[in-house]
Order: sequence, then structure tokens, then C-alpha cells
Amino acid sequence: MRPVHVCLAVLVAALWGVNFVVIEVGLDHFPPLLFSALRFLAAALPAVFFVGRPKVAWKWIVGVGLTLGVAKFGLLFVGMDAGMPAGLSSLVLQIQAVFTALFAAVALSERPGRVRVIGMAVALAGIGVAAVDEGETGPLTAFAVVIGAAACWGVSNVLTRKASPSDSLNFMVWVSTVPVLPLLGLSLLFEGPGRDAEALRSLDWSGAGIIAYVAWVTTVFGFGAWGFLLRRYPASTVAPFSLLVPVFGMSSAALVLGEPVSGLRWCAAALLVGGVALTSFAGSGGVRPSGSAGATDTPAPGRAVAAGAPRPRTSASRTPSTASRPSPPR
Repeated sequence: MRPVHVCLAVLVAALWGVNFVVIEVGLDHFPPLLFSALRFLAAALPAVFFVGRPKVAWKWIVGVGLTLGVAKFGLLFVGMDAGMPAGLSSLVLQIQAVFTALFAAVALSERPGRVRVIGMAVALAGIGVAAVDEGETGPLTAFAVVIGAAACWGVSNVLTRKASPSDSLNFMVWVSTVPVLPLLGLSLLFEGPGRDAEALRSLDWSGAGIIAYVAWVTTVFGFGAWGFLLRRYPASTVAPFSLLVPVFGMSSAALVLGEPVSGLRWCAAALLVGGVALTSFAGSGGVRPSGSAGATDTPAPGRAVAAGAPRPRTSASRTPSTASRPSPPR
């Protein structure tokens, strides 16, 4: 890769990692489900009027919108609001690569090879160590909710794999239109109209800036830049940069929020990132070798969503099985 493109890939990973800190701060301004709804509303409007018509069937847009937007991001925001630390959330979400591989084995008949199975076991060991660490300092219920978010992300990855969007930005913008009303309805039901109204009445420049960051910086710019890189380079060249997301997430949470990073958490990070790398980039029996979300979004960083996301399919030589690769959280 050209040095400027290496810098761009690192920048996107940094933006996605810092996004967890921004979410943590945003939860002081908004209830979690309302916050998630506003995030997707800002990502969809006005961009939906400029990206053109959807380029995949509506069933895939709705399916990914519900599993990624409503389930994954809804659970992530609720889990973080319940006490899951931002840095640890950025790390634990990487287990989506294991869920993706497992769901792909069932839905797409993509059998994981021996090395990939070892990678899953190592990643799960990392989750176990992280759970022990969190059990000593924080609520395990919130930890479990974020694991549920990672599982939903795995489902959305498989759906995105089936959809095979040719334009990741177009796909992500249209996907962003789906979760808005369901999340608003859930917010009214569980968080209450009074709490939502109070949050909207007290919206200030700080709250607006947070919404702009999670919607436009991490979604629109992040997915756009990631898609640009995937159109120029093989997915296997671009995807490893997604493993920097938890590094930036944990580091920024420690620096900005003062979150402690214990020895157990570093051990969990090493196991989880190493296991995800094996799961994502090792060949698998009966499946094309894996190269490299998206965001996501579904994202295996190679083609699917993020942060929230799907990545574009580039060419036959650049489209290894998405279902077995990790995708950066957004």
C-alpha cells in the first residue's frame, strides 16, 4: 500500500476505536435506544437523497438494518449504558468474527478448517479471561449484553455476505434508514416519552457534535474511506488494519475516560485479537481462503459492516469469504 493509504487505513481504525469513547460520553446526554435511533437518523439523512437507489434487494437492507442497527447497536448502547466500559466493549465486540464463522457454517455451509477452529478457541479463551476481569470490577450482565451484540453482528455479517452489495456506502446509508423507527418505538416503550423528550429538549452543541461524529465521521466517512481502500487493494491487505480498532478503543478510553487496563485485560486482548486474526485470515476447508466490515457492517472488514458495516465486493480475486473475517466495530 502507498504510505498515504496506510495512513488512511490507520486513521479509519483510530476513528472507529475512539468512537467507543464518544458513545460513552453520548450516553450522558441520551438514553441508549434513543441515542442509537438518532445515530441512524443522522447517518441516513440527508445522505439517502444523494447515494442513489438501493443496489440490492430490500429484504437484505431490512434484514441487515434490523440485525445490525436495531439488535447489534441497540444491545451495544444498552450494555455500555448498564456499565460495560468503552475500551472493553471495543475489544469484546471482536468476538463477532467467531459468531460469524459459526453462523456461516450453518447458513452457508462454510466449514471452518483446523487453524480457524483453533483461532475460535483462542478468541473464546480471551472472552473468558475478559469475563473474569470484568466480574471483579463491573456488572457481568452488561458484559453478556455486549456479547449478545457481537452475536447479532455475526448474523448481520452473514446476511451482508448473501446480499453482496457492490457499493458499501449506498448499502450502509439505506440500511441506516431501517432501524430509526423500531429504535424510537423501543425507546418510547422502555425508556419512556418523558425521558426522551427531556433529552431532546436539553440537546446542546456537545450532544449534536456527538451525534455528528457517530453518524458522519464513523459511518459516512469511515465506510467511504474503507470502501475506497478495498477498491484499490486486496481485502487481505486492508483487513488487518481493523485489528487496530480495540487498540485505539482501549487506549483512548484509558486516556480520556481514565479506564484502568489491568493485566488480565491485556491478556484477554492478546488472546482475543490473536484468535480473531487466526479466525479471520486462516484458510478453511471447503471454503476459499480468507483475505480480509463495515462497519459491521457486516463487516468483515473485507466486505461486510464497522461500527457499525458492509464492505464492497471488489473482484473475484479479492472476495474471500466474508463470513469468516472480523469486522471493525463502529
